[in-house]
This record gives sequence, structure tokens and C-alpha cells, in this order.
Amino acid sequence: MSNLTRIALRSFLLSLTLLLLQSGVLSAAEKKSKQAKPTTAASASTPVAKVNGTVITRSELDRAVKIMLAQNRQTQPLTDEQKKSLENALTNQLISAELLYQAGKKYEIKDVDKQIENLVAQRKAKFPSPEEFQKWSKENGLTDKDLKEFARKEIYINNLVEKDIVPKATVTEAEAKKFYDENPDKFKNPETVKASHILVGTKENASAADKAKAKDKAEALLKRVKAGEDFAEVAKKESSCPSAAQGGDLGYFGKGQMVPEFENAAFGLKPGEVSGIVETKFGYHIIKLVEKKPAGTVTFAESQQMISEYLKTTKIQTEIGALVEKLRKDAKIETMKL
Repeated sequence: MSNLTRIALRSFLLSLTLLLLQSGVLSAAEKKSKQAKPTTAASASTPVAKVNGTVITRSELDRAVKIMLAQNRQTQPLTDEQKKSLENALTNQLISAELLYQAGKKYEIKDVDKQIENLVAQRKAKFPSPEEFQKWSKENGLTDKDLKEFARKEIYINNLVEKDIVPKATVTEAEAKKFYDENPDKFKNPETVKASHILVGTKENASAADKAKAKDKAEALLKRVKAGEDFAEVAKKESSCPSAAQGGDLGYFGKGQMVPEFENAAFGLKPGEVSGIVETKFGYHIIKLVEKKPAGTVTFAESQQMISEYLKTTKIQTEIGALVEKLRKDAKIETMKL
């Protein structure tokens, strides 16, 4: 499956049966989300919709709600109206996914069982350990059978999109150039700099004595750099920033990405120049400017491939939407009152 197909599917569907697997490991905060009310064993199997006779159950919808809330870092309880609106929207997404899956079964996939095993194994490998995976599965009420069924649906839907939709989603150079000409602001690059630093960190509640001690150390390190010691080597040995492992390299950044004191000092340097001691809320910095890139515009030649991929993804999304609408018209769909 191409990356464009994967992006388009995720963007259009938000298919929770697929999203559950693709989202990887839920964070601890997400796992503790209490938005979805627990259901009894009896109500779990209650149909919320039927698609050509295939039942979508209450438990599937509840799982969808839980994951959507986790994805959006929802911490406040939903009102009854909000919950109903969300459930209706997710029911429609589950119906769309089921329609695509059913349509996808028109194509035979000879090695589908092997693909399912491989895909499930890939999902499991995202967890730190088998025990973490088992814990996650239990918390989400998932069995190996569930995981294989999710993988099966994903494979058939992706195959359908690759065969019926991707070939139609072509982008000409003229289309890409038109997008480039009509969206000039999207291709402007702000001024950026590449810098390294050495940090002598201080705690937020550090005493005046501790700050003075840290500043004295920074002054001593600055003298070593000014005397000719390699900046990266000093950073590796002395800096308290995680960037120390890369010799203090912070990569490229633009204005607004660093705290003001650091940003002003960095942008005020010339390439190769080393700053004096710069104090921020993190402590005392010594900054070396490596390179400065002026503001400018990305040329069409430089951006053509990116534009083409974006437009192709958009076309795939549109075609998936059109296909779902067609499948809905031809299908027998029943939705139950939530």
C-alpha cells in the first residue's frame, strides 16, 4: 500500500476499527479516560446499525468513542447532546468502513492470511514488550480474533483503494503549477538559523547562590571555547541539555520557536560566531551560530513533488468519499436509535 493511500484513508475515514490498531500505544492518560460509559455483556452485543445484514454492535461503537476521545485528549465529560452527536458521527464512520470492506471483498487476495499475520505482528511490535501488549488488549477488551479481523478489513479496504481509486488520482504538472501560483503564501520560507549551544542548567526555584555558581561555570566554559577548544566536544562533556549528545546541535529553527532571550541572541550572531553568556529560564547558554538562511520563496521546481503528492492525496480522499456515497445508495443500511 502506498503512503498516499494510507494518508487518504486515515484522513477521510477516521475508521475506528482501523484507527485502533494504527494509533499504536495509548498513553497512560488516554488509558484512564472515563468518557465512554461501561456496557453490560448484554448491551455490548446490541446492534447500533446493520450494513447489508452485517451488524455493528454497541461495543464497537463504545470502543470507537473511547479512542476518538483519547486521540483528541478529551478530559472534560461530554454533555448528553455532545455524546449523542459523537456517537452518530462515529456510527456513520463505522458504516463507511464496513461498506468499503464489503466492496473490497470482490477482489481475491491470495496471501491474505499471511498478510494478516504480518500486520498483526507489526502492530504488536509497537509495544515495549509482549506484557504491555497483553495489558493494552485486556484494557480495550480485544482478543486475537478481534485484531485479526481489524487487520483483514484494513487489508481489503487498502487493496480496493489501490485498485479502483489510486489509478484515477493522477496529477499533471499544469495542475501542480496552478496550485503553486494560486497559493504563494504556502511557499514562503521565513528566516531561519542553525545553531548549537552549551547549557548550564538551573532549577526553576534555584537560589541566588546556585545561579551564581552556574553562571561561573558557564563563564569558565566560554573561556575554554574562546581559547580554541572544540565547541561540540565541550557541549558533549559539559552541557546539561539533551542536545549534548549531538554536540549541542539544535538544528534549524525560525523565530518564535525558542524563548525570546535565546532567539534574540542567536539571530543576532553571524555564522561561526559564539555568543556571550545568555540567561533564560532554563539556565545559562553559550550559543554558536552555524548557518543563517534568509527568508525566501521555495521555487516551483523544489516544491512540485510535494504539491503533486498533496493534490493526489486530496483526489484519493474525494474519490473515497464518492465511492462511499455510491455504496450507500446501493446498500441496505439500518440504524438503530442511540
